Amino acid sequence: MKLDKLFQSLLLTGAVVVLINTPARSEEVGEDAKLSEISQSAELLVQSPASSSEIVQVTGVKANPTDKGVEVILQTAQGEQLQITNRSAENNFIADIPNAQLRLPSGDGFTFRSQKPVEGITEITVTNLDANTIRVTVTGEGELPKVELFDSDEGLIFGAIAAVTAAQQPQTPQAQEKPTTETPQEEPAAQQDEPIELVVTGEQDGYRVQDATTATKTDTPLRDIPQSIQVVPREVLEDRNVRSVAEAVETVSGVVDGADYNGSPAQDFIIRGFEQGGSFRNGYRDVNSYGLTGVGTIDRVEVLKGPASVLFGAVEPGGIINIVTKQPLSEPYYKLELEAGNRDFYQPSIDFSGPLNDDKTLLYRLNLSYQTADGFQDFVNTNLTTVAPTISWKLGDRTDLTLYYEYINFKGTFEQYTSVLSDNTFLPRSFYQGYPDEAYVNNTTQKFGYTVSHEFSDNWQIRNNFSVVTGRNAEEYTLATAVVNDQSLRQFAQDRDFTTDNYFGQIDLLGKFNTGSISHQILIGFDFNSYIQTFARSIASNVPNLDIANPNYDITSFNYGPRSSSTDRSQAYGIYLQDQIMFQDNLKLLIGGRFDWITGDNTNDVTGETTENPENSAFSPRIGLVYQPSKSISLYTSYSQSFVPVTESNPDGEIFEPTRGTQYEVGIKGDFLEGRLSTTLAAYQIAKSNILTDDPNNDDPDYLIQVGEQRSRGIELDVTGEILPGWKAIASYAYTDAEVTEDNDLPVGNRLVSVPKNQASLWTTYEFQNSDLKGLGFGLGLFYVGTRSGDSANSFEIPDYLRTDAAIYYRRDGFKAGINIRNLFDTDYIRTSDDGRTFLRRGAPFTIIGSISWEF
Repeated sequence: MKLDKLFQSLLLTGAVVVLINTPARSEEVGEDAKLSEISQSAELLVQSPASSSEIVQVTGVKANPTDKGVEVILQTAQGEQLQITNRSAENNFIADIPNAQLRLPSGDGFTFRSQKPVEGITEITVTNLDANTIRVTVTGEGELPKVELFDSDEGLIFGAIAAVTAAQQPQTPQAQEKPTTETPQEEPAAQQDEPIELVVTGEQDGYRVQDATTATKTDTPLRDIPQSIQVVPREVLEDRNVRSVAEAVETVSGVVDGADYNGSPAQDFIIRGFEQGGSFRNGYRDVNSYGLTGVGTIDRVEVLKGPASVLFGAVEPGGIINIVTKQPLSEPYYKLELEAGNRDFYQPSIDFSGPLNDDKTLLYRLNLSYQTADGFQDFVNTNLTTVAPTISWKLGDRTDLTLYYEYINFKGTFEQYTSVLSDNTFLPRSFYQGYPDEAYVNNTTQKFGYTVSHEFSDNWQIRNNFSVVTGRNAEEYTLATAVVNDQSLRQFAQDRDFTTDNYFGQIDLLGKFNTGSISHQILIGFDFNSYIQTFARSIASNVPNLDIANPNYDITSFNYGPRSSSTDRSQAYGIYLQDQIMFQDNLKLLIGGRFDWITGDNTNDVTGETTENPENSAFSPRIGLVYQPSKSISLYTSYSQSFVPVTESNPDGEIFEPTRGTQYEVGIKGDFLEGRLSTTLAAYQIAKSNILTDDPNNDDPDYLIQVGEQRSRGIELDVTGEILPGWKAIASYAYTDAEVTEDNDLPVGNRLVSVPKNQASLWTTYEFQNSDLKGLGFGLGLFYVGTRSGDSANSFEIPDYLRTDAAIYYRRDGFKAGINIRNLFDTDYIRTSDDGRTFLRRGAPFTIIGSISWEF
């Protein structure tokens, strides 16, 4: 085989091909083409005018059956510089293609996978090894497959066959050209026992994820982001069988439970010591503390640590949670699942997807689920319903439109808080500290909108999205507000309903260009957010205390007073600019800034009086630098700010500035075990300033000043990936020192509420890869949360806890059955505090859920 002819072929096509031969047609090539004569570390270099610093983008993967098996083609736009390094490890043939990245049209970080394409070959995968390398892996069944090198006008070909004995080995022919994809008439095609199964999935490569969009709103490798960002992929969510977003992020360092809303899937989070209400969806504003988010529609969860206002507007400085949802697939996919557990837990669900027309330009996805369960507290019973259809429409070669709708309803008698007595003992776990006959909730969240993107060229793109999130909450409840002499609970009761309507629109322009030898990826955007909340309630006056030792729940209805009602409105406008600059392959700068304007008003719906809120504006910068001394190590440092508007004002009309968050962060990101394991080690300090506190120079308690400050600093470690074939893990540790540094109400040095100094987690699974046990897996989880302050005054402490989870499952050929256990040893613990002795959220006791599902 002539190498110059090979170079010409690659230069013309820019393609790399993996050809799998069946044993029935296995043939060795001649001396010129035998791969065994090529050094394991040899590199085949294809020359082209492209700069050595340019990353070749592989934009498509094709699988074509041939008379000798199947070929897998990695497509690029044109012939470009490619380097191929091959080696073997156990029963795997591995080919690495440096200076290249897989960028499939359906999203970044996707993996191509072919399961059992021929007898003797168990799997072929094509995936991103790191930010600059594509890896092609051919796995033999029990033995290393034999690999041959072919020449072709279509490109470089790796021909792999199952290992055979010497007696089975055919005579060596002369070097040959790659066969055509059509079966020659004089030579029948090889027969196969089973049809070839080729699947292109949107799932990330196991536990280790290499790309994310939350930090930059662009497809950026994690190692190129000068900020800590952790991704929890779908495989982890499924292995752990999480029931809420709060459970999903338990494996992420520096993130702890900030209390749910009435036991529903509406959640606050504490990130790096600061509370953040609600979450984002696919990179834009979604729900607040009262909005519902189901887990059935989640593909992965991305957690961006530190101030994020530069792209997302008004957010607390600890960070944000971004939910990335499942998208329609181009191939038919059907999943039926049934789950059942203790405390009468039942949940049937379906996940269907596929094309709606022959040319696959119109795709759909439908997620449906219904859940019913009793609580671990007496009287608690709730139902959760989710309906979520999505349509994707390819309007042209460069234009895509996605329409989505999601309906979530949560209703029933919900879980109450628990209380701590004066001797720091807690009420029994099953104790319901309210009046259940006067407690109900019926909350509905609906989400709908669209996203559209158009590529003007390979380097310029415009994106637009619009979303509407509506909430309708109707509820009646009693609430314990104080412990009276350790004997009874003082009660507060109200009947209330409120509606929330959030409208969000955004338009982005993305572009890539060079200034000399320096490359730029620029983002220019504008967004608009309108939020309207109408809140009405009646407060009861005749609510008796609830006896702790001998509770009497049989009471008559309360007498409710007159109904009040008010409407809050706010409008926010933001414009932002970001530039990702690459000076060299290993030196990258991220710089950006955003300016926001926020206005609003409040209307008393009874009197009709409207009060204008103070206008707020803020500039939020971010700058970060990444230096990569090697392909596996990234060193970074960054500075960023955030803001949250302040709607209060002094009686004399004095307008307050927004609260500000300022963070300094340094860290190191590394890939180990040949790229199978990724780590992030970060150190940071965040200061939140302009916090309102009493004015000591004014006797009027309504007068406030902005001198309050809180500070959080700490160290975080996150590790995720595959240690050995079949053995996966995701682990974290966080040390968080969050305290009051200046205040006229609280003592300096007080710890922030519900923030542990030490937090650690480990979730690990092992799945048998071969033998009769293939598909059988086990999981073990350890979750430690240290002691925390129970209130702002630091009057009591919440004990630390260690919870153990476990799982066992079997999956094969689309079938999966599993058992997940949460709190294996029935540890009694407090999850979090809402700042008070009667506002504590209890952790659930021993919980077991069995599941069975079919994918086809």
